[in-house]
Amino acid sequence: MWFEILPSFGIITAVLSVPGFALYGLHKLALDNAYRRNTDERWDRIMYTRDMRLTGNPYKCNGLESIPDK
Repeated sequence: MWFEILPSFGIITAVLSVPGFALYGLHKLALDNAYRRNTDERWDRIMYTRDMRLTGNPYKCNGLESIPDK
């Protein structure tokens, strides 16, 4: 019957979801942050370099307090 496909579907779904969870752990180990910033667009690359320059960590949320006084 139709329910005989459920074990195969479960196995395929589990195997295909492994890379997503593995990258989460890999980024946590290598970058000390589980999230990767998207740098496909020019504006995102500019914001990445700005945050890196201001705080030294591009993953830290920056506000007005992170801008140095002159």
